[in-house]
Amino acid sequence: MNDQKKLLTLLVALFVSSAAFAQKPGDWPQWGRDETRNMVSKTAKGIPESFVAGQFIGATDEIDIKTTKNVKWIAKLGAQSYGNPTVANGRVFVGTNNDCPRDPRFKGDRSCVYCFDEGTGKLIWELNIPKLGTGKVSDWEFLGVCSSPAVDGDRVYIATNKCEIMCLDVHGMKNGNDGPYKTEGLYMNWPKKTPMEVKDTDADIIWVTNMIDECGVFPHNITCCSVLVVGDKLFTSTSNGVDYGHVQTPAPNAPSLIMLDKKTGKVIGEESSGMSSRIFHSNWTSPAYLKTKDKDLCIYGGPDGWVYAFKPETKKDADGFDILQEAWRFDANPPHYRKKNGKPIKYATRYGPSEVLGTPVVYDGHVYAVIGQDPEHGEGIGNMVCLDANGKVVWQYDKIHRSLSTLSIYNGMVFAADYSGYVHCVDAKTGKANWVHNTNGHVWGSTLVADGRVFVGSEDGFLSVIPATKEYQKSKVKEIDMTSPIFSSPIAANGVLYVATGTHLFAIAPTESGK
Repeated sequence: MNDQKKLLTLLVALFVSSAAFAQKPGDWPQWGRDETRNMVSKTAKGIPESFVAGQFIGATDEIDIKTTKNVKWIAKLGAQSYGNPTVANGRVFVGTNNDCPRDPRFKGDRSCVYCFDEGTGKLIWELNIPKLGTGKVSDWEFLGVCSSPAVDGDRVYIATNKCEIMCLDVHGMKNGNDGPYKTEGLYMNWPKKTPMEVKDTDADIIWVTNMIDECGVFPHNITCCSVLVVGDKLFTSTSNGVDYGHVQTPAPNAPSLIMLDKKTGKVIGEESSGMSSRIFHSNWTSPAYLKTKDKDLCIYGGPDGWVYAFKPETKKDADGFDILQEAWRFDANPPHYRKKNGKPIKYATRYGPSEVLGTPVVYDGHVYAVIGQDPEHGEGIGNMVCLDANGKVVWQYDKIHRSLSTLSIYNGMVFAADYSGYVHCVDAKTGKANWVHNTNGHVWGSTLVADGRVFVGSEDGFLSVIPATKEYQKSKVKEIDMTSPIFSSPIAANGVLYVATGTHLFAIAPTESGK
């Protein structure tokens, strides 16, 4: 009888835990909301027509909430924040750096993932990560965690600045140290050999997979990918890239895309297309997933400027490695971007080829992708493509400039931002341009469509709000000063708009009297 009671208690506890961490329809649990990576919120309603980000208190970096309008809460981040927020299970997750430490144990240049309470913005726990120690070549100073955490049930998956894929417990350490990983104290204090004190406000690491050790990759500048969760599998880029001098690729035979078991972190598949031998710079894009009646494909934007599709099933190669089978590839660079008068055009020049940095998007059985480069390379020509499920081109649009943004496809319209600051509205079926809007600032992040509007931030610190309509309505466009540069992408979850500047995360929703 006692055993029966224990079993019943365990089953009830498991049910309650599962129910508590079941995804709500309005959550935004991973980059692009789901495996299609389409930057569109299907449920957002009631986002304020206007809002005010507020004013700093004196010479501090604290914003006076009394000077805001329609701002639910503000959370202080570091000094540079490129990691896009995600929201699930009553929690908000975001990557940043350690320039404004929340814990005196963590000093100097480190990287962070913060977990906030969705309702209040209060910190629940943080993952604080030492630097890789390689400097700009593989872990650029003060960049922090640049990836968007992916939440699946009570687990969070991230790509760290140290070229690791990591699984965390959404509860943090408050409910104990779960999983096989038990050396969080040593991890936080690396490279020292003595463990740091572990607190309830620390992250609980379940497992870690080091891609440098496991896959032999050479990350360039920073590791950046938002892990894709599909069933029991994870797909991620490795950030393999060129050396510091941009002369050669140290690991040309290492994979650019890998598949892992989400429960253990074991690498269970890798691409062997040879794309790493053709890397222009690095591969910082994130994979998407295409599902049709007759096929499942992992869609990946290559560091060589090609769009790839891989079957999720693997086969053994001659050396016994589990290889993801390539289904098709398409060159997103028009031929004249690659060659002129029969001679290759040098990479990073204004009129030369680019890689695929923005995440490919799946919509209505088609794949959409855009090419671009590291913002440090400046502006240049771009191209956007629409492909069918077999990798055949439907249309191309070359009026766009270089872009590192992910697309938003809504009501048959593609909204695409380029680094030069233009937002393009293009017909999803034909590629015909409806309109182009100039934000007058460089755009690093992506467009978001929510509540009938397009939201996109700029390097100058303004959030452009544009009606998501086929007709351009200039009189209804709003430019909102967010106080600091915006390098990440806005998201919407459960009726709240989240905008991360370099220094603060804003939760924007109607408040009493609009204050």
